[in-house]
Amino acid sequence: MRSCLRIVAEKGRLPRITAHGALAARVTGPETVHLIGAAATPLGGDVIEVQVSVAAGARLVLRTVAASIALPGSSTVVSHSEWRFDVADGATLDVDPEPTIIAAAAEHHAKTIVQLTESSVVRIRERAQIGRAGEGEGRWSATLAADLAGRPLVRHRLEIGAGSPGDDVISAPRAAVGELVYPDIRPSEVRGIDGVRLPLALGGSLSTWQGSRLPADVATVVV
Repeated sequence: MRSCLRIVAEKGRLPRITAHGALAARVTGPETVHLIGAAATPLGGDVIEVQVSVAAGARLVLRTVAASIALPGSSTVVSHSEWRFDVADGATLDVDPEPTIIAAAAEHHAKTIVQLTESSVVRIRERAQIGRAGEGEGRWSATLAADLAGRPLVRHRLEIGAGSPGDDVISAPRAAVGELVYPDIRPSEVRGIDGVRLPLALGGSLSTWQGSRLPADVATVVV
């Protein structure tokens, strides 16, 4: 199944939503949208496309009502998602969905593309967990490509799970958190999420964490 969702946020009006397929969304506040699963997704073979535009001076907070469970389909275990964020001058975007759980040896590939300007304010966090209780054979990969005013801000790829390049039967991580923040004016000793925080050459930061299980909660940045 192919699911497509588009959200447009403009200053002074409620966000506009267009959706079809297994993914829906609801406006839950003047500047807040929650994503809702209208059917089980992602299943093997599913493709999810999310496009978010935040116009000049607008603010959007994007959340989900529950974790996403990736499961094998009838003919393939692989599913894909692509998130595109376009954040205009003076606009603010805060994206923090619930984790993606890769269950029953499924495989999910996520791609995030971000376009922002020097006066944009952005926080995008992504969390993934390989397996439910007693499971550990799934695989997850995430690719991030963010541009600032037409210049590359960051290119990053992370992969965990069975068969991934860094997989190890003894101590391989089965959970990951990534967070892009722009701009990031926190002091250098502040770590953000409990992991590695890397400053970016054009401003902002990319924080990453890996472990065996997702922590109950991690620190957030309010933008």
